[in-house]
Amino acid sequence: MFEAADIREWRGHDVVDARDHKIGELEAVYVDTATDLPSFGTVRVGMPTRRRLVFVPLDHATVGPGYLKVTYGKKRVKDAPSIGTDGELPASDEEAVFKHYDLAYEPGAGGERRLARR
Repeated sequence: MFEAADIREWRGHDVVDARDHKIGELEAVYVDTATDLPSFGTVRVGMPTRRRLVFVPLDHATVGPGYLKVTYGKKRVKDAPSIGTDGELPASDEEAVFKHYDLAYEPGAGGERRLARR
């Protein structure tokens, strides 16, 4: 796993899947509010006039010269829940992001958000 400061330096770099297919560009990093460690990234995808941000888990992601490689395939990432390029993930939609990748989701003990943009 990366330190949060390290992964944030990769914003704007290409995100590729395990087969080196370009998915898009890393736009933001979301940390797990319980641990403050990077958990998800948003990737800018789509045509220039129809861009959106899709969520991808950063577990087991690796970096290379000018790119961030994630373990999920391009199609799965592009089919993930998304927000507009100037949008924010509503707390009520967090669970859908986790479920898309078959990851367990539990909000905080007081019902607080699980993800926070950094």
